[in-house]
Amino acid sequence: MSNDCSSESCGGTCGTNQQSNAEMERKSNAEMERKSNAEMERNAQDIVINASLAKIKNKIFVMSGKGGVGKSTVAVNLALGLAEANFQVGLMDVDLHGPSVPKMLGISGMLDLSPDKRYMLPKKYNSHLKAVSIECLMQDTDSPVIWRGPLKMGAIRQFMSDVMWDDLDYLVIDSPPGTGDEPLAIAEIIKDAKAVIVTQPQEISLSDVRKSINFCNRVNMKIIGLIENMSGYVCPKCGERLDLFKTGGGKKMAAKFKIPFLGAIPIDPRVVEGGDDGVPFMAGDLKTPAAESFQKIIEEIIKTK
Repeated sequence: MSNDCSSESCGGTCGTNQQSNAEMERKSNAEMERKSNAEMERNAQDIVINASLAKIKNKIFVMSGKGGVGKSTVAVNLALGLAEANFQVGLMDVDLHGPSVPKMLGISGMLDLSPDKRYMLPKKYNSHLKAVSIECLMQDTDSPVIWRGPLKMGAIRQFMSDVMWDDLDYLVIDSPPGTGDEPLAIAEIIKDAKAVIVTQPQEISLSDVRKSINFCNRVNMKIIGLIENMSGYVCPKCGERLDLFKTGGGKKMAAKFKIPFLGAIPIDPRVVEGGDDGVPFMAGDLKTPAAESFQKIIEEIIKTK
C-alpha cells in the first residue's frame, strides 16, 4: 500500500488540515502581537498620565446621584472661586454626553496644539483658570456622542495624557450624574481624587445621594463633603426666604453618613442667567446670598487636605 496521502487513506484532507492549523497559528500570533502592542501603548500612556497627575496638587471630583441638581454649576463656580483665590486651577468636563462647561464659561472653538504639536492646550478662561471639554474636540457641537464604556475610558485617559495641564493647585472634574462609566474611569485613573457630592434638599434627590456615598466608599475615594444646592429661595427684592424644595435634608444626610456638610446654596435667578450668558455667578456680584454661601463652601474646601 502506498504511504503517500490519498483519498483512500484520509480523504485527501491532510494538506487542508495543515493549512488550517497554520492559518490558526498565524491569527493567534497576530492577536498576541496586537495585545502586546496595546499593552505597551497603555503602559506608555500610564507613564505620561502619572507624570501629569504628579504636577497637580489637589483633584476634586464633583458628582451627584441624579441629574438636575446643579452639579455642573457647582463645579464651574467652584473652579472659578478657587481661581479667584489666586490658585492655578484646571476644569475637566468628563460629562461626555452632555457637556455644559464651555457654555457656562463662555468659551468656544477647538483646542489649540502646543508648539511641538504633541499636546492639546486647555481653553484659557483667565490667567488662573483653564478648561477642557469634549465639546472643544468636536467640529459640530450639536452632534451626539454615542459611545460605549471603552471609548469613554479612552477619552478620559486622553484628557490626562494628551492635554498640557502643567502645574496646578486644583483640578476640578465635572462628572455626569450617577455612578456609571465616567465616575468609574476617574476612580481608576485619578486614584487620589476626592469627591464633592451635590444634592437638593428633597427626599428623591437625597435617596440617590446615598448611592454616590456608597460608590465613593466602594472605590476608596475620600469624600470632602456634601453640598445642598437649591436650598430655599431668597427674593432679590425683599430678601424673604422661601423653602421651595424643603431645606436641611443634605445636612441630615451628611450627619447620618458622618461626612462633612460643606454648606447650602439658595436658589438665585442670577445663577441661571450667569450660566446662560457664559458669566458664572462667582465672577459677578459676590454680595448675593448664593455667592456668599458659595464663598464659605470654597473656604471650607481650601482647608481640606
